[in-house]
Amino acid sequence: MYKDNEKSAENRKKTFTLLGADMHPYQSDTPGIFGGYRLSKLYGRLDCPSALRAIAKGGYVKHRVFFADEQTAISAGFRPCAVCMSEKYARWKKKKR
Repeated sequence: MYKDNEKSAENRKKTFTLLGADMHPYQSDTPGIFGGYRLSKLYGRLDCPSALRAIAKGGYVKHRVFFADEQTAISAGFRPCAVCMSEKYARWKKKKR
């Protein structure tokens, strides 16, 4: 019986909900490589210290989104995080002026 449970667990494919460039969520077999915060429309690395602090304090999670790649995040209208992507944020800010 234990082996049957192992096999069925192996056969279950994990899916991830990602946000597309059109701002609509979709299911993917691969996890996103960037995380974002929907309310501020910013994206960054999954290991961003600022995002991890917010998550640890109980915030952020409800409005967290994930992207397959950076171009999708940009196309969806999100900007780079000032903390974990400081160089890209500086370029984005300069271009915005």
